[in-house]
Amino acid sequence: MTAGVAERAAVRERAEEVLRKLAGEQAVLREDQWRAIEALTVDRRRVLCVQRTGWGKSAVYFVATALLRNGATAEPGDPPAGPTVIVSPLLALMRNQVDAAARAGIRARTINSANLDEWSLIEHEIRAGDVDVLLISPERLNNPDFRDNVLPGLASSTGLLVVDEAHCVSDWGHDFRPDYRRLRTFLSGLPGRTPVLATTATANARVTADVAEQLGDALVLRGPLDRDSLRLAVLSLSDPAQRLAWLADHLDRLPGSGIIYTLTVAAATETADFLRTRGFAVASYTGQVEDADRRAAEQDLLDNKIKALVATSALGMGFDKPDLGFVVHLGAPNSPIAYYQQVGRAGRAVEHAEVVLLPGPEDAAIWRYFASLAFPPEDQVRAVLTQLSPDRPLSTQALEPLVDLRRNRLELMLKVLDVDGAVRRTRGGWLATGEPWTYDTVRLRRVAEARETEQKTMIEYARTTGCRMEFLRRCLDDPGAAPCGRCDNCAGPLFDAEVSSAALAAAGAFLGRPGVEIAPKKMWPTGLAAIGISLKGKIGPAEQIEPGRAVGRLSDLGWGSRLRGVVSPESPDAPIPAELAGAVVEVLKAWAHGDDAWRQRPVAVVAVGSRRHPQLIHSLAEHISVIGRLPLLGALSSDRMSETGQRGNSAQRVRTLHDAFTVPPEVAGQLAALSGPVLLVDDLVDSGWTMSLAGRALRRAGAAAVLPLALAVAG
Repeated sequence: MTAGVAERAAVRERAEEVLRKLAGEQAVLREDQWRAIEALTVDRRRVLCVQRTGWGKSAVYFVATALLRNGATAEPGDPPAGPTVIVSPLLALMRNQVDAAARAGIRARTINSANLDEWSLIEHEIRAGDVDVLLISPERLNNPDFRDNVLPGLASSTGLLVVDEAHCVSDWGHDFRPDYRRLRTFLSGLPGRTPVLATTATANARVTADVAEQLGDALVLRGPLDRDSLRLAVLSLSDPAQRLAWLADHLDRLPGSGIIYTLTVAAATETADFLRTRGFAVASYTGQVEDADRRAAEQDLLDNKIKALVATSALGMGFDKPDLGFVVHLGAPNSPIAYYQQVGRAGRAVEHAEVVLLPGPEDAAIWRYFASLAFPPEDQVRAVLTQLSPDRPLSTQALEPLVDLRRNRLELMLKVLDVDGAVRRTRGGWLATGEPWTYDTVRLRRVAEARETEQKTMIEYARTTGCRMEFLRRCLDDPGAAPCGRCDNCAGPLFDAEVSSAALAAAGAFLGRPGVEIAPKKMWPTGLAAIGISLKGKIGPAEQIEPGRAVGRLSDLGWGSRLRGVVSPESPDAPIPAELAGAVVEVLKAWAHGDDAWRQRPVAVVAVGSRRHPQLIHSLAEHISVIGRLPLLGALSSDRMSETGQRGNSAQRVRTLHDAFTVPPEVAGQLAALSGPVLLVDDLVDSGWTMSLAGRALRRAGAAAVLPLALAVAG
């Protein structure tokens, strides 16, 4: 549209009318909101908005949609604009956006994995012009059916493309998602002068430049990132019990309802369980919670029926509760940019919101674990490419037994290779394209170094004596960063680190309870025949082990750090510490007398041989033997035990160990004379296959039953 001053003023007035329908009669466009809408609707440009959470990015694309759809900025003779396509990362955001669009009279639909039966109807509605906004997840962009059958037509008819949470496009960003790189294909299929809007609240200068480059000739609108409703604070508490006790003492003082973020699923579950014992209405929200339960928990928080969601980063982007009163972090995220994004959920429609970080010394170990799951080394990538052919697709499930990568890491790697053009996802699996591909060692190293720098910066944030909001804004390269006057360092702390003796005693007792279940394997991994192992289907009852017990998980708030210090690959080998030996006794007592107690008392102890921690395991087995007055039969040996510390997949673990354990003749002879279960003792259960296959060897040698007992469970 070639527009003069008067025409642009008329468009702005129509934009203000749409905004009032969307946000209320008092709503007025911010200047940068209008600049974005003007660039999209009048000039048909590409725009990147880097603006703080709560600034109103969704208003920009809904208003622009209304103007484009009703022809307010069309040239004479132009056909009506097609639907706006919003690529959005989370179903939670999609649900909120559909509701928001309806308030402005905008017809919005969503295509996602949860409504496959509605796809054909929605496609018909799009062709009929009955859909104003279509929301899709980035994963849809490379779903074979969607990519091949829906995407081409959608790209050619799109009136406006919106890329929400656009920092995910960049592998320099804190939350890079390979599926977002598929947007390049979408962009290339758009008709000329189709406007594009990319939005994010968490992009530093490097990420902003990377995203803008991928968009093409883009107008970048970057605003100040201060959140004047947030009061940031950090409290240093010595251990997990102190931090849980602080929550129990102070949760009622935090305004309204909010979010308590944890770094691991186990920590979220433990924290929610403890707070419920102290009388608080809370719910846990993790990737392991069923979708229906997550949706119910979201709604309970939106309706203020609960005080808090105790959540992992699975909540993260897309949750929209404008009156959220607080965000507490039990453990620090590994990036100040990720932290800024999460705390930005609070205080969007309230005058003050409290943000409190409770860091712990165990945070760094958790960061290292997640960093170990990054893009695999070149030899593993080449091994995957070798298994793929250009004409016979292999599913991820079929590929997994052929390479030593766990499912989620393999999927991530394949998505990156797909973006790079080395493989292609098709119906039935993955194909090799035959295109030349280079392992970008330099870039991967630089990204890893950037991640390490972010972790160090997060530690600096917790320790700084300067303004905390200014610190975060500088991390995001905000040129307007200045002291906020509100945080604990600027205005003095609102909360102290004191905890009551009653709360501390309750937290200590709660976290000090040892005992988690070890679930037995009941099925062999699929695809073993492809690697020469003739095992499939159910594990025979005569070869199965029983449900077992461990003191705790490596990710537990209470036992995690103590267990990591004993069983991790870098831990020195030594006899079992007295505290841990006492915990083992408590686990055995509970196992013997609990509701799900063993059916028969064990009659002997056998250890799993270890080259890494032989003293630890032998002393553990010996301790159990003495206190339980049970014979110690010895240890099962294997010369194929993995000592690398790398978490391989189940099929490869079974390939290595299915016939590796030797039951010494003297042990087999004693097993034949015993008429009861055997305790099988190890230090760490990771995939669970070492314990299962060692137990299988004992069962085949005559053990009536095998009860697994370990110090720790990974995860």
